[in-house]
Amino acid sequence: MDIKDLNYDFQKVFNTAIEGLKFFAPGRVNLIGEHTDYNGGHVFPCALSLGTYAIASKSSSSKIRLYSKNFEDTGIIEAEVDGISYDKAWDWANYPLGIAKMLVDAGFSIDTGFDIMFYGNIPNGAGLSSSASIELVTCVALKTLFQLDIDMIEMVKLSQRSENQFNGVNCGIMDQFASGMCKKDHALLLNTNSLSYKHVPMELGEISIVIANTNKRRGLAASKYNERRTECTRALEALQRVLDIQYLGDLTEDQFEDHCYLIENTIDRKRAKHAVYENQRAIKAVEALMVGNIRVFGQLMNESHNSLKDDYEVSAIELDTLVNAAWDNGAIGSRMTGAGFGGCTVSLVSNSDIKNFIANVAREYEAKIGYKADFYIVATGDGARQI
Repeated sequence: MDIKDLNYDFQKVFNTAIEGLKFFAPGRVNLIGEHTDYNGGHVFPCALSLGTYAIASKSSSSKIRLYSKNFEDTGIIEAEVDGISYDKAWDWANYPLGIAKMLVDAGFSIDTGFDIMFYGNIPNGAGLSSSASIELVTCVALKTLFQLDIDMIEMVKLSQRSENQFNGVNCGIMDQFASGMCKKDHALLLNTNSLSYKHVPMELGEISIVIANTNKRRGLAASKYNERRTECTRALEALQRVLDIQYLGDLTEDQFEDHCYLIENTIDRKRAKHAVYENQRAIKAVEALMVGNIRVFGQLMNESHNSLKDDYEVSAIELDTLVNAAWDNGAIGSRMTGAGFGGCTVSLVSNSDIKNFIANVAREYEAKIGYKADFYIVATGDGARQI
């Protein structure tokens, strides 16, 4: 999408001669460290070259006007700056509206209306954080338009709070943090408990990141996500009868094995095992990457998928089919990524193998599942910014 075309569309949609300011926030893929964020563990995402573009300008009225080129049939959605509330009928627009309301509620001065047109090239429903992307691009746009004194970490926290409180999605902070704070040619190791983070160089050379979209919408993800959180909370409470810990992520594998008998519910014990072991896998994977051992990194990705499938039980036949086909066709590492039950896999593939890899995995997937998967060779990107 040419940014000049977006500005032309912006002027046409809002019937204005004003050229809007341009912004971008990326989607993300989590390389390893899944379902650890709400368990006080580590995650290791990178930002993508895919994301959400926004063209924005202040207006002289009190109206907020929002438009998305991805949902053109919806038309312009309008709200008053002083009267923002959640409306299910507004669908996607609740994400930028939530950001505006959170900024106002936090005491920031948004004293006029504004117009924003969005365009996203993240596959909808794929689990690559399109919601965090639209939240961060809105936050950066409003900061710039109204000269707000807010830094990126605070915008990340505000965006998570908006998704939790305004949109009612009980997400951790990884998606917003990755969209706001990642850097090109790096992945980001984030301690979700302390919010300490480290940018880790990720120049893969002759290896690329390949994302495969199952094209199965994650219909179970929301309810099962909350169920898994409850199971982990129960496991943590059982361990806390003896151990002085705040999160499952505080434990090493050995500490967990020595005390897992305290978790009498066998399902809860499996969930806790994943959370503990996955957190340690994320730390080990970063250590492997930093010394250039991409094979160990890939093996840890594979172990992560098996744990998500067997202990956390958030995979699906579509995800398993893609991952198994990836392993059979030379992937250095492959796993499901995101909440599960649909969405995407992420694989590391040698550049010389990519063409055959995609062709073979695509053929095997369609033969077993009955419909096609989509594939994206992605580059790492910078976080949310004006462009």
